[in-house]
Amino acid sequence: MIVLGDRPEAWEALGFRVEDETIALGEERLVLTGRGGGILQITAPIEGEEPDGLPLTNGPHHPAEPSAHPNGAFAVDHVVVLTGSLDRTVTALQAAGLDLRRRDERMAFLRLGSYILEVVERGDAPARFWGLVVVVDDPGAVPGAGPAKNAVQPGRRIATVNGLGTALAVMSRRV
Repeated sequence: MIVLGDRPEAWEALGFRVEDETIALGEERLVLTGRGGGILQITAPIEGEEPDGLPLTNGPHHPAEPSAHPNGAFAVDHVVVLTGSLDRTVTALQAAGLDLRRRDERMAFLRLGSYILEVVERGDAPARFWGLVVVVDDPGAVPGAGPAKNAVQPGRRIATVNGLGTALAVMSRRV
């Protein structure tokens, strides 16, 4: 479960179906609180609580639930963490049971349930959740999305979305 500070109406305007302040995206749930934007907390099957100070807590895994969204959204692809120390944050996340998939000098990718946690070293601030990427059929067709461009992953397209307090991008399916 990913708890966001945005209001449900803002996500509905982007073509997401919201029921009881919750968006179902495959195995993930986005809970909308209206408390100012941003990623406030993530609950997932981990060991321990708040690795490296991130508001990441242990909780149950959700079964996949089909959900039709007008914008074609169907899954969370990844969540982005910014940190001042890649080594410190990755070590803490691995101690919490996350599987390190890939790492280079300034980025690391760890599996967190059904999606990837992308950790980026930037500046010297403490670790914090920065934004998320949702998979859709056509990134350019999502209301509020900027122009779609080629993503880093071959064959995929990505577009940033305006109108939220949470940094959001939409990305096409894996090929």
